[in-house]
Amino acid sequence: MPPLLPDVMQLGQPALPELAHDCSRCADLCCLAYPFDQGEEFAINKATDHPCSNLNASGGCQIHANLSKRGFPGCVAYSCAGAGQRITQDLFDGESWREDPDLLHHMTHALRVLRPIHEALLILKEALNIPMPDAERQTCLTLMHALCPEDATSIWDFEEPEVQDALAQVPTFIPQLAPYVQRAR
Repeated sequence: MPPLLPDVMQLGQPALPELAHDCSRCADLCCLAYPFDQGEEFAINKATDHPCSNLNASGGCQIHANLSKRGFPGCVAYSCAGAGQRITQDLFDGESWREDPDLLHHMTHALRVLRPIHEALLILKEALNIPMPDAERQTCLTLMHALCPEDATSIWDFEEPEVQDALAQVPTFIPQLAPYVQRAR
């Protein structure tokens, strides 16, 4: 795998965004962005970019305490890995689609772009705990740096080819670490 950043000697871990969800600082983006079909994971059908029927008018899920019992184990299993609050608080400066409906599609698009990046960062962060050769460690760190563009203020910063190329490389890179995991056992 070719390095993403030329002439990088020894990279340290980049400053990572918060990688745990905090629904209290989000604008209920997961309850809007994704479609779901009625079945084992969800009790209803929901279209992309439409509020879930369980979403309170003032924010939050009205059945959150009973999601599994009410047929929504898919919601219980979901985590945005911190992307939701990063979008709401950082990229949209605390603004919400609730106050400005024109933001809805922009915010949900941002979630669909940023969530996979946050998930990849979580995986790469965990991978750093694997005893691996320096070359693989540097590849891991290079990918992490590419997924953390400096001074990112817009979702467009995360749609840049360098970021998306790094994201596309993670599923190929991680399986390459399997031999080192097996040796560590």
